[in-house]
Amino acid sequence: ALVLLVLGLGWTSVYQIQPDEAGVILRFGRHVKPNAGPGLHYKLPLGIDQVIKVPVERQLKMEFGFRTVSAGVDSQFNRDKSARAESKMLTADRNVAIVEWIIQYKISSPEKYIFRFRNIETTLRLMAEATMRSVVGDFTVDELITGGREKIEIDARARLQDLNALYDTGIVIQQLKLQDANVTDTVKPSLREVEEAKQERAKAINMAEAARNKVIPEAKGRALEAIARAEGYSVARLNQALGDAQRFKAIYSEYSKAPKGTRTRLYLEAMSEILPQARRKIVLDPDAKGLIPLLNMNAEGGKQ
Repeated sequence: ALVLLVLGLGWTSVYQIQPDEAGVILRFGRHVKPNAGPGLHYKLPLGIDQVIKVPVERQLKMEFGFRTVSAGVDSQFNRDKSARAESKMLTADRNVAIVEWIIQYKISSPEKYIFRFRNIETTLRLMAEATMRSVVGDFTVDELITGGREKIEIDARARLQDLNALYDTGIVIQQLKLQDANVTDTVKPSLREVEEAKQERAKAINMAEAARNKVIPEAKGRALEAIARAEGYSVARLNQALGDAQRFKAIYSEYSKAPKGTRTRLYLEAMSEILPQARRKIVLDPDAKGLIPLLNMNAEGGKQ
């Protein structure tokens, strides 16, 4: 009996805490500080001291909308009635969405985690579900399925962490991740049509933008070319006008010095330009009479 008593005392007075755990010691049901760290420890035997091991260094996970039956390459999931109920949510555009997500958290205070709530796991699950429903209700089903997932995750994690801080649960939310977000089977055909319409719209916009990017540069190029030609023509006409003006001034200056000689020179210059272009030339004496017989008035001559 004495040996059994000694063995019983030894067995109930020794305990071990793993590296990722902290041991909360209760003596006659009252918390005794400090908490036990990793390693081998001794306590009062025969149920006087009780040790509750809390995984403070382990990242814990909670699943919503599904339950993992077996994890691996070919993971298996269970979506029972309760899981399906918590995954159905109403979006901002009054559509019913099926949302599956997980939260990953750590225990920052073992005392608060154990003593502040009778069932902290249930409380945390209800808080997470309420938070996700509140956040999803601010987004449309299209945002939930496509580009709004990251914003939903960030907002939901922040709100859930604020709730844990408010209720002082001793839990820190490290990550909230959407696993799957979709609509019910009755809505999928309509949603598919909406997505096809959006794709057609995006395609039409891209084609219009491509045509715009092609036509506008061409029009701008033609406009710049026309402006350049007009500016060149303007400069040429201006230079020509200035040259003609300078030439006229020079001629007038010479004319004022010798009017008769200048007129004769101008006449001769003009004739030197005109006469080479004439096919037939007739030189008349102003005093000659009876010129009609001398002129060939046939058709060819008339044309000339």
